[in-house]
Amino acid sequence: MDPEKAHDLTMDMLSKGQRTPLQWAWCHQTVSDPIELAGLRFPNRVGMAAGLDKNARAIDALAAMGFGFVEVGTVTPKPQPGNPKPRMFRLPAANALINRLGFNNEGLDAFIRNVQLSQVRAQGKPMLLGLNIGKNAATPIEEATSDYLICLEGVYPHADYVTVNISSPNTKNLRALQSDEALDALLAAIAEHREQLSTTHQRRVPIFVKIAPDLDEAQVRLIAATLTRHCMDGVIATNTTISRDAVQGMPHAEETGGLSGAPVLAASNRVITQLRAELGSAYPIIGVGGVMSAQDAVSKIRAGADVVQIYTGLIYHGPELVSNAAKAIKAMTA
Repeated sequence: MDPEKAHDLTMDMLSKGQRTPLQWAWCHQTVSDPIELAGLRFPNRVGMAAGLDKNARAIDALAAMGFGFVEVGTVTPKPQPGNPKPRMFRLPAANALINRLGFNNEGLDAFIRNVQLSQVRAQGKPMLLGLNIGKNAATPIEEATSDYLICLEGVYPHADYVTVNISSPNTKNLRALQSDEALDALLAAIAEHREQLSTTHQRRVPIFVKIAPDLDEAQVRLIAATLTRHCMDGVIATNTTISRDAVQGMPHAEETGGLSGAPVLAASNRVITQLRAELGSAYPIIGVGGVMSAQDAVSKIRAGADVVQIYTGLIYHGPELVSNAAKAIKAMTA
């Protein structure tokens, strides 16, 4: 089946089956392995990465898989269709995917309505919810900050933490926001607006910044310094890669887009290791990229991450990976 069609059918099944007896088809007990990060208590160290549930339609279904935290989005202020199809490709020989979806989503208003429908959160069950924000493709990069501030204001009352996505390769020029002056200006504006929202809502919501694996040591060092200068609460490392070194010669290897899955593990872990060295032992790092097994999840923790996220691994190996990874990390950190 076409990968995107399979994705859409799966999301329809999850959204319609959640909170019904059908949910037992993918239900796994949540491993208890709590950790405190950025003022939040994570029930365990394995989370769902953003991108699978762009419209926050299946929060409760994903929670039932045993994740300690679920991140949904990326959401943009206005609805947008994303890039032309086909835009999603499997590379099974490499345990990988390539996508150039381009922040396809139903927009901020629909996203917030869906978040409010989640009963897991309404019932106060121990799962954290991250809301991932981005910019519309039609918004000039020079005006990107306004899109992020609109999204931040919209999601703030509903999020346990907010992720600022500046690292997708599928929105033109988005990764330019990781450069020195652009990142400094964006995070300064986000930090200022967060202070206003904290006063308005009487709660300080942690903000994480998601970065790319395709960064050299100087770029990682600069980003680390900028994150701390603007009091960002953590970093998510990493998004998909534009490198094709690990999949050369394979069908679809030359498709434009972000490569995820097993080939990203080493690059992601390299960035995590450098971030840990730059940021010190106490700064929260969420490791994501290439977790296809419990051992891969452990490698992220050993590289310096506090918690991990899964996406492509769930596609290839199913929900059992969640509990297996959580158990392996718990055993390793005991």
